[in-house]
Amino acid sequence: MENFDRKILVTGGAGFIGSHVVRRFLTNYPNYLIVNADKLTYAGNLANLSDVEHLPNYRFEKIDIVDAEAVKGVFNKYGITDVIHLAAESHVDRSIEGPMEFVMTNVVGTVNLLHTAKDAWKGEAHVFHHVSTDEVYGSLGDTGLFTEATPYDPRSPYSASKASSDHFVMAFYHTYHLPVKMSNCSNNYGSHHFPEKLIPLMIHNIQNKKPLPIYGKGDNIRDWLWVVDHASAIDAIFHKGRIGESYNVGGLNEWTNIELVKFLCKVMDEKLGRTTGESESLITYVTDRAGHDKRYAIDASKLEKELGWKPSITFEEGLSKTVDWYLSNHEWVEKVTSGSYQEYYETMYGNR
Repeated sequence: MENFDRKILVTGGAGFIGSHVVRRFLTNYPNYLIVNADKLTYAGNLANLSDVEHLPNYRFEKIDIVDAEAVKGVFNKYGITDVIHLAAESHVDRSIEGPMEFVMTNVVGTVNLLHTAKDAWKGEAHVFHHVSTDEVYGSLGDTGLFTEATPYDPRSPYSASKASSDHFVMAFYHTYHLPVKMSNCSNNYGSHHFPEKLIPLMIHNIQNKKPLPIYGKGDNIRDWLWVVDHASAIDAIFHKGRIGESYNVGGLNEWTNIELVKFLCKVMDEKLGRTTGESESLITYVTDRAGHDKRYAIDASKLEKELGWKPSITFEEGLSKTVDWYLSNHEWVEKVTSGSYQEYYETMYGNR
């Protein structure tokens, strides 16, 4: 194997957040070998990395992390020195329809990676960075923020599976002294996002003059983090974060779903040359999601104090960049919205 300083396995590197992490590490650290391991489910798309896949420090392995032998094989093939673990089933609605897939990928897959790393790494300097979500903390009332000390209180099969994986990561740290680091992030948005999540779904529907389905009254509150900033936070934690610590990563802004969608309609009316209010008229309220958490908001002050990280742009700027990307990447959107995605969309939203 070529002489690289580190050989980092990035799981889920063809997905939304993963592809941004892979791109950042490939371009910022040419002395690192980046091995992207992805199962290529509906949300994993190698076209997300078409601009960097030619780089000499990039490798791709199509594996399912639930397959322990496949994980071991990749570790042995490349002599993996570090892991950034992003591979996960992540859509709450899908977890309500079928929780077992979430248990397999998010829990069993994580334990396979931990176990393989434990056996492969003997006392040298390594990092196992586990990327998780703020949803493990449950739901907030009107005030307060999630901190790293907030007790876990997951409310959906998705967040329960991620909470379990977080506990296994820390258990491997305490039991086997595996050099782990953990981060829990708020809702991400940005380019290359599969259009089942709120922002890319709304952009796609506004563009095509389709209804904009809003759960309940649209008063659920989320903290939004630009995915490029999330990748920079992962970089900072991976390189400078303390072993055995977790760091919350947030965008330091809160929006109700309805206010966000109305703002997005306004932005898109301007960019598409539509009359003001035209897109907003597409808003349609649908039956609320089961166990829909009221509010998420993150206190990211530990990350700022210890590692000097904070978001680089405002939500308004990030959203404008995101809309521009989707409007100028029709082909990417067309490819990912064909076929099975359409059937899923009908099941989840068509009959509400």
